[in-house]
Amino acid sequence: MDKREIRKRINEMRRMLTELEKVSAAEEVFNRLEQTAAFLLSDKILMYHSLPDELSTHKFLSKWNKKKQFFLPRVNGVNLDILPYDESRLELGAFHIEEPSGENTVDPEEIELIIVPAVAYDRKGNRLGRGKGFYDRLLQTTKASKIGVGYEFQLVEELPVEAHDVPMDMIITQDNTIVIREYKRKK
Repeated sequence: MDKREIRKRINEMRRMLTELEKVSAAEEVFNRLEQTAAFLLSDKILMYHSLPDELSTHKFLSKWNKKKQFFLPRVNGVNLDILPYDESRLELGAFHIEEPSGENTVDPEEIELIIVPAVAYDRKGNRLGRGKGFYDRLLQTTKASKIGVGYEFQLVEELPVEAHDVPMDMIITQDNTIVIREYKRKK
């Protein structure tokens, strides 16, 4: 399958999920994430503020916001800026995603862990995004650990890979935790 076909198939499957299935999957995925060394040992974590068709991050952000330093991306042209997460300072930004406001951007090198959304992943750590390349450009600028999270059906046999694609170190679904590269604390 090519990227377009994979995106179409996964999007159809996401539309069929019930609210209960969405909530249950998010709870299980983030329970699994909480048990990883990468999460436990990281203080500065870049999350995503989920869209309705993505694995929801909202409860997780609320739960850990006082214990960890969370950051969210904000679209800036063709790149992503990183800003501190503050629920009271979110605005509807590019692509109808709630993004942080303000000018206090953070250097990607300061981030220790990135939780990365995707349309699909494979067991080698490859990810297929929405097709704009925002995360690929960001991931090339950091040595942070990268964990992809998603529904089990977003895990496919094999994805087409391009030179600019940055693989994940781990992928977590409600049924699987796949370690591609062992966690090494950033120095």
